[in-house]
Amino acid sequence: MKYNFDEIIDRSGTDALKQEALLPRWGRDDLIPLWVADMDFATPPFIMETLQKRCQHPILGYTNKPDSYYTAIINWVKKRYSWDIERSLISFTPGIVAGLAFAIKCFTSPGDKVLVMPPVYHPFFLVTKNEDREVIFCPLILKDRQYHIDFERFEEQVKNCKVFILCNPHNPGGRVWSAEELKRIASICAKNKVLVFSDEIHADLTFPPYHHTPFATVSEEAANNSLIFMSPSKAFNMAGLASSFCIIKNDSLRRIFKKFTDGSDLAEGHIFAFRSVEAAYNYGEEWLSQVLEYLQENINYTDRYLKEKMPRIKAIIPQASYLIFLDCRELHLSPKTLVDFFVDKAHLALNDGSMFGKEGEGFMRINIACPRIILTKALRQLEKAYHNTFE
Repeated sequence: MKYNFDEIIDRSGTDALKQEALLPRWGRDDLIPLWVADMDFATPPFIMETLQKRCQHPILGYTNKPDSYYTAIINWVKKRYSWDIERSLISFTPGIVAGLAFAIKCFTSPGDKVLVMPPVYHPFFLVTKNEDREVIFCPLILKDRQYHIDFERFEEQVKNCKVFILCNPHNPGGRVWSAEELKRIASICAKNKVLVFSDEIHADLTFPPYHHTPFATVSEEAANNSLIFMSPSKAFNMAGLASSFCIIKNDSLRRIFKKFTDGSDLAEGHIFAFRSVEAAYNYGEEWLSQVLEYLQENINYTDRYLKEKMPRIKAIIPQASYLIFLDCRELHLSPKTLVDFFVDKAHLALNDGSMFGKEGEGFMRINIACPRIILTKALRQLEKAYHNTFE
């Protein structure tokens, strides 16, 4: 490989949330941090060089969105997803969760119902609740170690909702929704006049042979009834730059959204927000291909290790993303005891599955985007705790 993903990088002293939050969250700092969804690989050199070049100029002033920013996004989604868009459809947001919060404010009122499909990325329902909207839960079905949509329940529960927040691809399960599934969602939501917000931040981390389908591309109903949130932050390990964008085809929806973000001065961005996206999309294909290969090997390694050494813990194999949902229900531990097992016995900091909804109870989410030597150490610690506790 051209890029070295085995390099161990010391993140101490950089205010890295993954490390700095260990003591306040878990009461100890001797844990291997495999929780926050960023990578322990170096951010690609072409992005770092772009930022360093900008810092060489002695003035850090107000920043304009260059034409090249829009061109990079247009070319990327065309090449990766065969999606033709225009500059006018793109709106900057300072992070996808922030963008979702803006959209909830724009298109719903206090008391309105918002549908989510747990277990799912927890800010979907936390942001909704914080805005005094009612969350409606439509649980996914876990079958054959993959999540599936209960369409009968979905069609019933989406009625009287104003918005459905879709995780495409899914987090924490890593499921890549098919075009047929997305078409069915689009049809049901259009029929019930339910607007779709699609979080597609993990799109670029889709593993072959799976293929990500942007929700807005499956039908005219989908295109005209959705806001699509995307970002290079997960795939290119630049989450700290808080640079995302929203693609909205429907003119009326786009005007409403832009009126809110522009009127509240929320869409201006910062000096690194635009050139970093441009660098990722213009120069990132080779790096992305190589990191996906390394991540796939880490996923395969984790799955094999669990099957051979800890068969009562089962991996939900992600079709996209570097996050693995671990099914620990056969350990027969309460949610609190399960967390204590990983923290106090295995000395690992993972995400408690219950944070993604009650359907996540008995699960833990592990981030395998780290050098394999670190992953191996973590799995060996887990194996030792597993055998000392259960065998």
